[in-house]
Amino acid sequence: MLSNTLVGVIGIVLLVALFFLRIPVAYVMALVGFAGFAWVRGLDPGLSILARDIYGVFSSYGLTIIPLFIFMGHLAYHAGISRRLYDTAYKFTGSTRGGLAMATICACTAFGAVCGSSPATAATMATVGLPEMRRYGYHPELATGSVASGGSMGMLMPPSVVLIVYGVLTEQSIGRLFMAGVVPAVFITALFIAAIALMCRWRPELGPAGPRHSLLQKMQSLFNLIETLAVFLLVMGGLFLGWFTPTEAGGVGAMGVLLAALARRQISWDGFWRAVVDSLRTSCMVLFLVAGAVIFGHFLAVTGIPMAVAEAISGLDLPGWAVIFLMVLVYLLGGCFIDALALIMLTIPIFYPIVLRLGYDPIWFGVIIVLVTQMGVITPPVGINAYVVKGVDTRTPLETIFKGCLPFLGALLAGTVALVFVPELVLWLPRLMY
Repeated sequence: MLSNTLVGVIGIVLLVALFFLRIPVAYVMALVGFAGFAWVRGLDPGLSILARDIYGVFSSYGLTIIPLFIFMGHLAYHAGISRRLYDTAYKFTGSTRGGLAMATICACTAFGAVCGSSPATAATMATVGLPEMRRYGYHPELATGSVASGGSMGMLMPPSVVLIVYGVLTEQSIGRLFMAGVVPAVFITALFIAAIALMCRWRPELGPAGPRHSLLQKMQSLFNLIETLAVFLLVMGGLFLGWFTPTEAGGVGAMGVLLAALARRQISWDGFWRAVVDSLRTSCMVLFLVAGAVIFGHFLAVTGIPMAVAEAISGLDLPGWAVIFLMVLVYLLGGCFIDALALIMLTIPIFYPIVLRLGYDPIWFGVIIVLVTQMGVITPPVGINAYVVKGVDTRTPLETIFKGCLPFLGALLAGTVALVFVPELVLWLPRLMY
């Protein structure tokens, strides 16, 4: 008779093998989790946990925050908010070497404040930014790399779907997680801009300077930021002041974007309908992922693997920061093969108890996880943002896009190291606001 631990190991190996067969991640986690749980505890308990977990996820009031924020992002896209953000950023940075790429990074971070999805941010900025960079003679390597990497800011800048899922899984305050993501998002944006400046200093042909704009033009372009800033302050301020819960904040944010779009008369009925359909499709994907991860998590729990791994790592004669970097390495390698959201759901049951045992702040750890999984969306072979950009820009080879992402990957690594050793960069704002 196989031991529970061995069954768990076989389940993990089978899970990874099925990932490589391109079977949807949510179905793989649910199938392997159900089969493993049924093997350990019996068929009837397996069927019971399958039904209970799927119903529990799709009937959870707390998880309604996910489709609401996703809907807000799709409304912002179809209302043209992204194009106005890009225009403002371009007015301020377009006249320097690599300025259009810098503008793209800034616009990605700003759009992340009303989107929360990395692929959606990348797709939006690819549609808006790539034609402009091509028109001004930017090298495809820098153009596509900046769009794919800047799109990852949608994972970190609140409201972030990844932070929401982390908060739900660990029962942490989503408001505190949102606050914790603001300073790191600005910090990583600055590192991305520095990386572009260094690249263009080393290879000027990557991003030639564009035309200059007057101070008046720059100031006038700031009016394009009004609705984005208003929605961001409404959502974050309302959470902080206790006007509404995180779930209600999603609904308020979506309504705010819709009212702004209607006021500008920049969203049609067709655009609204496409936002609804796209939101439904994305939300179902995320919720199925959550359900699959919950089922697989219950299977891991009955095998005892999370507790065994936690005890083994805790028993290592290593300082806490070294243990954290071991986890970072796991996320970095895993992100090359597994979707970021799926990877977080798979590993949280294992790593979260270790983090608590080592005495680290779970809010800080949530931001660190998002930073590391950001790397996964721009690294081969999974690198979803690179594939999104490839779908928009079919002329650029995929290897060129991944090559263009390398400097930004280095910036993310540097940012992660900084936040590990200076956790106050993450925790300062939540402590101040709460």
